[in-house]
Amino acid sequence: MTYCVGLRLDRGIIFASDTRTNAGFDNIASFRKMHVWEEKGDRVLVLLGAGNLSVSQSVVSLLTEDIADPGHDEDGRNLLNAGTMFQAARIVGEALREVHMTNGETLGPNAAAFQASFVLGGQIKGEAPRLFQIYNEGNFIEATTDTPFFQIGEHKYGKPILDRVAVPEMRMGDAAKLLLISFDSTLRSNLSVGMPIDMLIYRTDTFFVGEQSRIEADDPYFRSLSMGWSEALRDAFANIESYTNGD
Repeated sequence: MTYCVGLRLDRGIIFASDTRTNAGFDNIASFRKMHVWEEKGDRVLVLLGAGNLSVSQSVVSLLTEDIADPGHDEDGRNLLNAGTMFQAARIVGEALREVHMTNGETLGPNAAAFQASFVLGGQIKGEAPRLFQIYNEGNFIEATTDTPFFQIGEHKYGKPILDRVAVPEMRMGDAAKLLLISFDSTLRSNLSVGMPIDMLIYRTDTFFVGEQSRIEADDPYFRSLSMGWSEALRDAFANIESYTNGD
């Protein structure tokens, strides 16, 4: 399984993804699920993928090939010449549909198991940073002020803290802390999500990848955050008045 999240803020966008894939209890591997395309001074695009690994890797390969050889396609559109982030989201959706169309007949009755979804975010010069969630069918929605984040994969354990805390005006450091707490909650409750975590911080109007890191299981900050969050939850629980009819 997978857990990926993108959070759009006034100051930029933060992306994070785990690296675990598994096809059974005894077949666990790590693969990078965050992919970046950058043209300094003009655009930064970040794609997070969840679902069937062969589908998501095929989509990334198609997108990369279109950039390397724009002439092989009739309209020559790709992520590095798209005029807007909306157009970039359409390109990803079309690539996803192409993978399904190419492999659908071969997969036969197993086709339903070969699904993938994506979070695409970034900024193209001339517009503000934007964030999209792209579904398995290739259609997509965009993040808004009311819903500034998207999650794909095993999202339910990490969603409550995001719902309660995430606001567009957050500072980037606080937002990064928030995403890591969301991951810590997910890691504790679902073994199919695993370390390390890839994180990327993009700051509005910089048009280059600023801070990108891989957080390992023994990372001192992440361990301190995990312990501190557990202690804070226990303290908060202890300080809330007990139910009056309780024993």
